Amino acid sequence: MAWKGVHLSRPSRLNTADGQLVVAQDDGEVRIPLEDLAYIVLDAAHASLTSTLLSACMEAGIVIVSTDQRHTPNGVMLPFLQHHRQAGVAAAQVALSEPFKKRCWQRIIVRKIENQAHHLAMAGHDAEALMAMSKRVGSGDPQNIEARAAREYWRTLFENFIREDAADLRNKLLNYGYAVLRAGVARALVCHGLLPNFGLNHASVTNAFNLADDIFEPFRPFVDRLVNARFEGRLPGEDLTIDDRRAMAGILMTDVLVSSEKVSLLVATEKAAESFVRCIANSTPTLLALPSFADERVIS
Repeated sequence: MAWKGVHLSRPSRLNTADGQLVVAQDDGEVRIPLEDLAYIVLDAAHASLTSTLLSACMEAGIVIVSTDQRHTPNGVMLPFLQHHRQAGVAAAQVALSEPFKKRCWQRIIVRKIENQAHHLAMAGHDAEALMAMSKRVGSGDPQNIEARAAREYWRTLFENFIREDAADLRNKLLNYGYAVLRAGVARALVCHGLLPNFGLNHASVTNAFNLADDIFEPFRPFVDRLVNARFEGRLPGEDLTIDDRRAMAGILMTDVLVSSEKVSLLVATEKAAESFVRCIANSTPTLLALPSFADERVIS
């Protein structure tokens, strides 16, 4: 099982040999078995890849994330149709009923708000209001409790914070971490035969990752927690540093709980995708396995 990620921030030449990723830089060469890798983040101004490596990455189920000149993730390359029952899983996914999708969405949003509440508690904030909201989420979230919880969450977590402010360091950190984690979720979905463009609640005709964005929601607070820690003592107007980018690229290595088992977020994405396939096969959303904080505080 893949358990590593690579973040490249210096000029590099990438190739493959003997089943390994070969990274050549001015000060030497590093080799990593492809079977150990889950993702590669290309965050260097000058990085060259061979077509042989790209093909080998897709065969090995490795997702590649690119960044723009501002070091913001801007693209994802995913493996194509890897699952042995691709057509069967995809057909069952496309045929899902609206009631089933709404109940799945309810479970997703409940866990998302619970994770937001536990993050607030771990950060020393009052989380009672948010936890109470998680108990009021109905099938399909018809009252849009998710949005109301988000307003309370961000207001409590950060002072003078506007989520849409692209110049704010907190948003730069959030967007970087979200992009890497979203790519990890999309990778897991594809590897389990699911189509990331057909979602449960997200349904934009211009979005190729609707399902990934659905399953991704309960994972967001883990990025938020890392951002909260990195922002402490800094100013909103600061820029991302190389250390910031490396830290956010490593978000998939964070420890979480899934069904009382401590695993990395990377493994949690795979468990979520695998469990969603089981949910479809057994027609029950209760089998959906979603992450929670490994050191969450008890909130009544």
